[in-house]
Amino acid sequence: MFKNKNKVFTRKRNILAAAAVILCSGAAAACFLYFQPDHHDEPSPALLPTVKLQTPVEQVKPEYDVVVIGTDPEGVAAAVSAARNNLKTLLIEPRRDRTVLGGLMTEGWLNTLDMNYDHSKPGHRVLNKGLFSEWYKRLDGDSFDVNQAANAFYQLVQKEPNLSLVMNVKAVSPVVVREEGDRKGKRVSGVKLTGLNGGVRHIQAKEVIDAEQDADFAYQAGVGFTYGKEDLGYNHQAMAPTLVFQLTNVTPDVWHKLRSRLNKDGDAGTGANNNSAWGLKDMKDYKPNQPLRLKVRGFNIGREMGNKVLVNSLLMFVDPFNPVSVKNGRASAQKELPLILADLKQKYPEFADVQLGEVAPELYVRETRHMKGLYRLNITDLLENRDQWDRIALGSYPADNQSTGPGDAGHVTLAPVKYAIPFRSLVPAQMDGLLVVGRSASYDSLAHSSARIIPVGMAEGQAAGIAAGIAIHSDMTFRELARSKEKIEKIQQLANKQGMDLKSFTVKEQDYMKDEQYAGLKLAVRLGIAIGGYRNDALEDSYSKPTTGIHFINYLRAVMRQYPASLAIKDPAVFKTMEVKYGQKPITLQDAADILAAGEGAVLSKPMALYWLEQRGTMTIETLNTLKNKNELTESDAYMLVKDLVERKHGAISEGL
Repeated sequence: MFKNKNKVFTRKRNILAAAAVILCSGAAAACFLYFQPDHHDEPSPALLPTVKLQTPVEQVKPEYDVVVIGTDPEGVAAAVSAARNNLKTLLIEPRRDRTVLGGLMTEGWLNTLDMNYDHSKPGHRVLNKGLFSEWYKRLDGDSFDVNQAANAFYQLVQKEPNLSLVMNVKAVSPVVVREEGDRKGKRVSGVKLTGLNGGVRHIQAKEVIDAEQDADFAYQAGVGFTYGKEDLGYNHQAMAPTLVFQLTNVTPDVWHKLRSRLNKDGDAGTGANNNSAWGLKDMKDYKPNQPLRLKVRGFNIGREMGNKVLVNSLLMFVDPFNPVSVKNGRASAQKELPLILADLKQKYPEFADVQLGEVAPELYVRETRHMKGLYRLNITDLLENRDQWDRIALGSYPADNQSTGPGDAGHVTLAPVKYAIPFRSLVPAQMDGLLVVGRSASYDSLAHSSARIIPVGMAEGQAAGIAAGIAIHSDMTFRELARSKEKIEKIQQLANKQGMDLKSFTVKEQDYMKDEQYAGLKLAVRLGIAIGGYRNDALEDSYSKPTTGIHFINYLRAVMRQYPASLAIKDPAVFKTMEVKYGQKPITLQDAADILAAGEGAVLSKPMALYWLEQRGTMTIETLNTLKNKNELTESDAYMLVKDLVERKHGAISEGL
């Protein structure tokens, strides 16, 4: 039987509320129940948080310095940061069915953190400090009980006298005005807040921070976005959400046996510690009864109190914006879960006595919208481990692209050492009075697959709260602030004083950047056709690995999706014919010329095709001089030919600027 844990939360909270009256020093006191984790072999107990902290809609003031939309981790960080910087702050949860702070962590049950470490230095030095570390140190480790996480968020919020919290609202919408003069354009000037009883409050805000997962508020305000993999030429495709599910009766003995087995495997992608287990790769072979809706990836498991664990593994191919699609997907998943558990028990006998528990109230949604900001963080920034002059957060997590559909296995584009996220990526390109933090900030989709993680989003939230204060006190818009090196340095100085680490850095040039064909590789990564993996070894291998006819044709298809004017081809059957002709065999330069000429609509002999393409500038002498072996092209050779093809009409896109 599967239950909605929101109902469990509500029932237990009502019991605790009575006790809370005794524990609190007055009816108006902010009530908080919390146990400090001890980091022993067992996850420490944690009581459910109360919601006596929140302000009724009717008591909301008519004006605030900052309004933060969304109580996901990024929103909590933004609101706490703004409040600590002496700004009267209102934190609003726009989803009426949410009952606790923490969003993805506490309602989507993502109870295992993807961490950022500074790979440019020895040891496991955490990149994102500040409010993230302040929250994280209250947990049991990289996995935790979701109630404990909610308590830790409440502790951050309840200590701030400048911060008010509103939950259980009916609707939240932006108030947008048009300004004239020097600041001509649209500006978010406040929020329209509708309570459950139908009462409406118009709240004026000097600045607004949208920290929702999908940036719904910014979208309603008219901010521009792309969706999913649209920037790669795939319309209506995005990484699949996950339905996190619970297993019960995972006793200390079960965990000890599982941990011993996983750590004996010697596989870098598999292992376990006191709180987390990852990999369980045999589960990827599970065949769902409904493969068009569901897919199982290797299990990632996080322990909870009471001999329970939460499992992040069940991908659902649904539209997260379509309630019917989500409902049908959840129904399919719940039918599948007993079969998945049976397969788990067969492959991992340690789970013989384990039972199914509940499922998460919300989906773990990885990807929807990507804002069009003043700067779009792109995969080249990660490939080259770039610093940014206006850095407000740091990242290093692998660019992990999960499946977008039944035929997509997912991949890791590359593993950066360390890169910076610029303030400009939080600022809408054509809207003032608003910042967007979290996974819907201004990222290209491939860069998003690394920057989407919670530690980065919380760092952005903290920086956004600081930036709001500087913008208000300087009488500057966020777009004006984004152009001021003096004010950006002030943000960074305050952030460092408040626990963050935003110092400039330089990462040494990586080996794959030293080859004369690196420009081709760089464009191929940007197009999504070069994949490095967790160690980037495939990037280096591209300089020696032969390419095949099908690979080269698929590279051209990627070009056509993103830059359709690059080739004259109108009939996709042309490439189908070439696939049959060249197949999986390594190809020569003349073979590649034959394929390219066909793409241009020309029927020529191979020698003539090569000459014709050179004369047209589709192949440059500079590129031809870099080819490793004209009689057996490498992948990097193919990337260079693709670079010439694209840059003939579109310029130096490979620079990723």
